[in-house]
Amino acid sequence: MDGMDATQIKIKEFLSRFFKSHDLQPDEDIFALGFVNSLLAMQLVAFVEKEFGIQVEDADLDLDNFRSIRAISSLVARKTGAPAPA
Repeated sequence: MDGMDATQIKIKEFLSRFFKSHDLQPDEDIFALGFVNSLLAMQLVAFVEKEFGIQVEDADLDLDNFRSIRAISSLVARKTGAPAPA
């Protein structure tokens, strides 16, 4: 998991349970890959809230915030005040 920070690695590990045969990269669009349904989207939001101790507000529920590992990591950074991932 070269070049990925701890947040991105945790997100990738979660998503890898659903993308079993695909090595998901930080900038790949998980919606365009066709693996995400409404149930997975809800599980992803719940995972992000629990794992990182943040509250995902209605305004945060934009596909662009959840489109890729990097996008999710950036959302977490914004919500926690941590530095944004490279």
